[in-house]
Amino acid sequence: MSRTVLTREQVLEAADDLVRQHGPDALTMRGLAARLGTAVTSIYWHVGNRESLLDALVERTVEEMGAIQPTGRTPATRIVSVARRLRGELHARPHLIAMVHERGLTERVFLPAQRALVREAHTAGLRGARAAEAVRAVQFQVVGFVLVECARELAPTETPGRERPRKTTSAPKTASARKDPALARALARPADPERLFTASMRALVKSLLAQGNT
Repeated sequence: MSRTVLTREQVLEAADDLVRQHGPDALTMRGLAARLGTAVTSIYWHVGNRESLLDALVERTVEEMGAIQPTGRTPATRIVSVARRLRGELHARPHLIAMVHERGLTERVFLPAQRALVREAHTAGLRGARAAEAVRAVQFQVVGFVLVECARELAPTETPGRERPRKTTSAPKTASARKDPALARALARPADPERLFTASMRALVKSLLAQGNT
């Protein structure tokens, strides 16, 4: 009796959990049906084929992310706020990156953030190709940073048989280290991703917006 009340949202939720845990390649209609304890035909009835299901998952995620509202008093601070929000949304959904890449729907996922970035680029005085370059530079910086973060998090489990390099406990013995011991000590400490992302994004945005005054 309980099988007759299966809804499209329940199917999408189960599919999202499966992709989140094991990646898009693990999502099969038979596997999803088994997970839900229903027939494969029921899955097809609710969401269509696998291609339609993946598209629906991307659309669902975009809706969850919602419109991104910038914060701050200047275009620069508002653009950085959009970038930080987008990074947070993607970081909370690492499976999304692989999923949208497979579907070729990257632009669809970035649309809410892109709209906000375009408004701020215009407010800063950028137009045409310069505005487009600024928007894309911010998007690429966000995605690249998130990919690096995800790779660093997955690295220990991806190569279980390989011995990881030992952490350096002392400053590297280089001429630069001798000239700047504080630099050597700082590089020996683990990076703060949030601080590094914000600093690099602020520098990038400052450079990009300076084009509007030239």
